[in-house]
Amino acid sequence: MSDDQIQSPAEPLPPLKSIGGQELKQLFSASTAWLERHAAYVNSLNVFPVPDGDSGTNMLLTMQAAIKEVATSPEHAAGAMLKAISHGALLGARGNSGVILSQIIRGFARAIEKKDAITANDFAAALVEGARTAYKGVVKPVEGTILTVARESGDAATLAATQSDDLRVVWAKTVEAARVSVIKTPMLLPVLKEAGVVDAGGQGLLVLLEGALKYLNGEPLELAAAGVGAQALEQIAREEGWGFDIQFHIRGSDLDVDAIRDKIARMGESTLVVGDATLIKVHVHAPTPGAILDYGCSVGVITNVIVENMQEQYIDFMAGQTARPPITAEDIAGMTTVAVVPGAGLVRVYESLGVGKIISGGQTMNPSTQDILQAIDAVKTDQVIVLPNNKNIIPAAEQAKLLAKKQVAIIPTRTIPQGIAALLAFNFQSDLDTNVKAMTRAAQNIRTIEITKATRSVNLDGLAVKEGQFIGLIDDDLQGAGDDRTALTLEMLKQTRAEEYEIITLYYGDTINANDAEILSEAIRQKYPPQEIEVVSGGQPHYHFIISVE
Repeated sequence: MSDDQIQSPAEPLPPLKSIGGQELKQLFSASTAWLERHAAYVNSLNVFPVPDGDSGTNMLLTMQAAIKEVATSPEHAAGAMLKAISHGALLGARGNSGVILSQIIRGFARAIEKKDAITANDFAAALVEGARTAYKGVVKPVEGTILTVARESGDAATLAATQSDDLRVVWAKTVEAARVSVIKTPMLLPVLKEAGVVDAGGQGLLVLLEGALKYLNGEPLELAAAGVGAQALEQIAREEGWGFDIQFHIRGSDLDVDAIRDKIARMGESTLVVGDATLIKVHVHAPTPGAILDYGCSVGVITNVIVENMQEQYIDFMAGQTARPPITAEDIAGMTTVAVVPGAGLVRVYESLGVGKIISGGQTMNPSTQDILQAIDAVKTDQVIVLPNNKNIIPAAEQAKLLAKKQVAIIPTRTIPQGIAALLAFNFQSDLDTNVKAMTRAAQNIRTIEITKATRSVNLDGLAVKEGQFIGLIDDDLQGAGDDRTALTLEMLKQTRAEEYEIITLYYGDTINANDAEILSEAIRQKYPPQEIEVVSGGQPHYHFIISVE
């Protein structure tokens, strides 16, 4: 058998009584290769028609991390090989589906940790333990999901193993049971039935089991590589050019925050000016820093000045080499923050608010447990507060917390504006518990609107959505759809009762230019004249606008 392809046998295959470590490595590689072919289809099963329906991608990246862990391993014992595979899956787990998959593999590995080879009975027992471990790892298990498919597959394998000791036979019956289980998911979970899809995670698990069966049957199948082909780092929009990232504090008395914000906004872009009459924090992107710094000096005493070449900063950031200031307030306090942020503009906003470490990620690009763990390890402090800023990233963050050697707290932020509000509430002079409570409260006080395009047609809770229509989400829940983006945005603001709040901030994405953003902001000003309207280039992918109402 070559390293690149599994050859079809010329004669009927004899009964397969057991497999060892190297065969398991090949089996997992084949499963991953089969999932890679079907990941786009699994993604398409997402119930909600948003661009972050990436269960297939998350499961694929989790599996690729698992096989990368053992790519060069000479281990022949099945238990030892699966232990290493489980470790790789845990560190590479991404999103809800990836984390649950890693737990299934973890339980599977634990059931055979002392085995040199696994038999049909061992396989059945391991699959049952994998399902049990995954159920335990979910706070509120829901039937009609990957959990159900894992459990029913384990039950079928157990029954099949009492009737045959041939792994191929038992595995084939397990695959058939998994297929039936996936078909039944809409009957168990009404939201699936309403959307007309089966569960994406369950389908992903079925694909993995199918790929393994193909390997056992000797069917031709390209083995999976250890990683996804990376896109060029330079594929980003640069319509606005680069320039300098300028950050500083202004100290004084009777400082006029609004007047200073207006002045600096006219001198640059991606402007963020926050504070009070005695201390103001400034962040702005401008072609040159001189005039802005001179203005800051004219109204007060400027301190903590940071000026960085943005093009070099962004390239370093994408390469994972972003330089940090040598000493920060968080370092002195022994506590810092880590946040998951998409888009160069939003990165600059978070940096201007003093975040300790940024992980690139968000919709469609969920960071893995290992990515988050590495960020936690990279900061200097022993206490770390993590802002996931996406519901699909929270599970991986929780896994990283369990693995970390530091004291880690997770603020369950589900949106970028919630993370910004939490950062504004961070006080380096307070202890960890006090900060966690204050940041959590601050995040809960923010309403978030997200405007994107539907990736599929669907009917949900009486709302008919057509593929390609604009859709509006409020606090991560689908609330509206329409062909007119401005009208939809105004309707979402109406539903949030925006007139009862003070500030509306628009973060526009990488497909929106400044002129279009200004047109929308003007429509909002006409509708809500008492409110303060701010416009910031977020640069986030997929989401045309992320809007905070506070």
